[in-house]
Amino acid sequence: MSADQKMSSSTEATTITLDRQEDDNSKTTINKGKSIKSIVNPKAATSHNKGLSILDFVLRLLATAAALAATATMASTQQVLPFFTQFFQFRAEYNDIPTFSSFLIANGVISGYLVLSLPFSFVCIVRPRAAGPRLFLIVLDTVIMAVNLTAAAAAAAIVYLAHNGNSNANWFPICQQFGDYCQSASGAVVASFVAAAILSFLVLVSAFALRRM
Repeated sequence: MSADQKMSSSTEATTITLDRQEDDNSKTTINKGKSIKSIVNPKAATSHNKGLSILDFVLRLLATAAALAATATMASTQQVLPFFTQFFQFRAEYNDIPTFSSFLIANGVISGYLVLSLPFSFVCIVRPRAAGPRLFLIVLDTVIMAVNLTAAAAAAAIVYLAHNGNSNANWFPICQQFGDYCQSASGAVVASFVAAAILSFLVLVSAFALRRM
């Protein structure tokens, strides 16, 4: 073999060795990048979930306030008309209508649940990566939201009839006489729908947080 051929083969071998070294270096860089990402991503996810947990806790406080307002307002819904005789007194109370009584009980249960759910929400703040408490809350939040919407929708139908009546069924609007009664019942229904809206948002927040885990 000539000297030129030896030098050529030696140069090719050196080039191949350098190419392999470059490939190894690039693989090492990629692996380091992956390892850095694997270290950074959990921290970012934890920080994100903690923010969602704080939002969840604040929303639960707001939903609790709305449900308690609906319960208290309906419980105080009553009116006595100023004109009455010795034998007759025109008086309207929430328990005169069974739907309003069911509404009061439902919102009382919802208020109690929201208060009891606050410690679980706080656990999610302390442990943002814990999936158990969040899954527990999302299931019960969905059930309570359904109960809330059912009670609020039924009470809203009665409030509508009280305001507008139904000429086909000869049901007269009682709100022309019992204005304060209807106003109080309407306020309770609105507060209950606000609580339902917050509960639906809570379900979305919990679902998004579980997806990020």
